[in-house]
Amino acid sequence: MENKKFMIDKIPAVRYGEASDRCFLYIHGKMGFKEEAESFAEITCTKGWQVLSIDLPEHGERKQEKDRFNPWCVAPELITVLRYMRQHFKTIGLRANSIGAWFAMQSFDGSEFEQCLFVSPVLDMEKMIQNMMLRAGVSDERLKRESLIPTDFGETLSWKYYEYAKTHPITRWRCQTDILYAGNDNMTERETVDKFAEQFHTSLTVMENGEHWFHTSEQLAVLNQWITQRV
Repeated sequence: MENKKFMIDKIPAVRYGEASDRCFLYIHGKMGFKEEAESFAEITCTKGWQVLSIDLPEHGERKQEKDRFNPWCVAPELITVLRYMRQHFKTIGLRANSIGAWFAMQSFDGSEFEQCLFVSPVLDMEKMIQNMMLRAGVSDERLKRESLIPTDFGETLSWKYYEYAKTHPITRWRCQTDILYAGNDNMTERETVDKFAEQFHTSLTVMENGEHWFHTSEQLAVLNQWITQRV
């Protein structure tokens, strides 16, 4: 399969597939990287699409960056990437993982895309941060006072991030969207994804014994079958 690495502004990117006027934008989640889009491209490119994937701040070729994996830094970059794609493709799709889906919804309203595929999407960041605060035993007052609080489960709670999440809920999403959700997802609760699917009229497929990160052979088989059916 053809692939080409290049830069969009200062953002490392890779494009998979033979020339086409249709292209999916692939947005990875935390701990991801642009090349993970290859498995998605292996399916999608046989259907006449290309796939363009980027490294988000602090990931892939950008691991040396600090304090930039946040919506106020990521959103302007995604807008830049979409501007590039509009110059090169007639039809654009979106494939996003985990927090990558939330970043996408902070950056776009969905009308830019022909089709959207979300895998284990983070849909309510405020609720997710509240759950982490509860787990860490941190109150709103303490977080506001201390601004940043490391936790023993590897996440650093941020008052600035929490404030952003509270003032930027997802209230508009205009795209034909398909969601693949895991019954054992420890990031997004079932009631949250059900509410989102109802509010924005998305399709919802649930792998009841799946996990937030689809990585076992069984989980990947479900993921690949879902992609094949949906694209």
